[in-house]
This record gives sequence, structure tokens and C-alpha cells, in this order.
Amino acid sequence: MLESTFIHIPGLCSETEKKLWQAGCRSWRDLADGLEAFSVGQVEKSVVRSTLTKSFKSLEKRDGVFFQKGLGLREAWRAYPEFKDSVLYLDIETDGGQSGNSITTIGCYDGVDFRCFVKGQDLQEFPEYASNFAMVVTFYGANFDLPMIEKRFSDLRFRQLHLDLCPTLRQLGIGGGLKKIEKQLGICRGEDTDGLGGLDAIRLWRRYSTLGDDQALETLIAYNREDVVNLEYLAGYAYQHLKERTFRWEESEPSSS
Repeated sequence: MLESTFIHIPGLCSETEKKLWQAGCRSWRDLADGLEAFSVGQVEKSVVRSTLTKSFKSLEKRDGVFFQKGLGLREAWRAYPEFKDSVLYLDIETDGGQSGNSITTIGCYDGVDFRCFVKGQDLQEFPEYASNFAMVVTFYGANFDLPMIEKRFSDLRFRQLHLDLCPTLRQLGIGGGLKKIEKQLGICRGEDTDGLGGLDAIRLWRRYSTLGDDQALETLIAYNREDVVNLEYLAGYAYQHLKERTFRWEESEPSSS
């Protein structure tokens, strides 16, 4: 879908993108090779040519920053397959406070391995770890997780592609909290974490931090793990259904208009 996307070109709207698809222009290469034949609305063709050149180079370099600027939060899902090998699925837990120091765990999953950064143990290692990824996937992370992390680490700013599944799934008419959506889509949690929510995560941390209850920390980490691992399925689901809804056209012969 990313290489069939044109709305990241400055000034090119979704209606012009659809007209390009309908005219037989289905990829960056199609547009680059046929720029004189296809209509790009009011956009200067020099801007189109320059953006396409940067698009090819940025995809080759795995530069998520370039595409985040062009796609924004609403359309970041379009880049998911191309950047799936460099995705950080992320979710935080807190002690209930609103300061950066309220973060207790940061759960991370790269599609293969899970890692949980824990306050008082290795939380300070998170920024270096996160810098290795071109795309971040969260649920409601634009409003909560990422701002909280940036409060905690004043030198850290998330400029990568960011796929926030909360507003992205709402585009498909799927709303509510993460646990509700998981049940709606048939995702089951383990017996030790099924039914747990944010308040439970706070209580588990308090039991660990005040009573030294290691089992409470283990349960908290298991809960955090399912939060992030399940994001992979939801990201794939959102991408597939949004692609089917978005990348459509009435078959017609290529046109110069």
C-alpha cells in the first residue's frame, strides 16, 4: 500500500490520489515514469518528482521519519507492511500518577522477542533500545504512552512512524478500550491475566514496590506482555481492512486526464 500512496506528496489530496488510481497510476514508479501523462491537480510537478525521489530513497533506507511527516497519525497504517521488520510494539504501565516518574514498566515487542523495562532496574536503558526501530505501534499511545515516556526522558522524542491503533481502528468503526476490542475480535488472554485492567496493574506495582512481592511483579510483566504482543494482530487486522476499504477504483483504461 505504501508504494501506491500519493497523499504524502505535499498538496496532493485523497481525491486526486483516487483519480490517479482510476487512471491506471497505481504506484510511485507509475507516476514517476508517467508524470507528464497523469494529472496531479494543483501540485507542481517538480514537487511530485522531488517527493517521489525522496520516497524511494527513504523506503530503501528504512527512514520512518520521512513518511511520518507525510502520512501523519491517520494514514501511518499504510506503511505497516514495509516497516514491519522494524516495528516496536509498545505499552506502558504506571503507578497511577501523571509525571514521567510514574512509569513503572515499558513493555516492548519486536515481533519476535518481548522485553520489559522496569522502574528501579533497567528503565533507563529504554531510549537507546527504542532508537533501533523505524516504526512504533501503540494503543492510545499518541495521547498517553508516548507523552508520558517523553516526560520521563527529556531528551527522547518519538519521530518515527507511529501507528496508534485506537484512532486507526475507529476508522473501521471499532471503538472502546483495548481489552474490549480484543474480545470483539476473538483474542484471548492467559488465565493469570484475563480480566486484569489498569487499576490492577497499579495495585500489582504497589504490592511489589512496598511489600517486595516478586510474584506481583511477574504478573504485572505478564499483563504488560499481552498488551504489546496482541498489538501485532490488531495492527495486521487494521491494515488489511483499511487497505481493502481505501485502495479501490473502478477499472478503466489508463487516461491522461
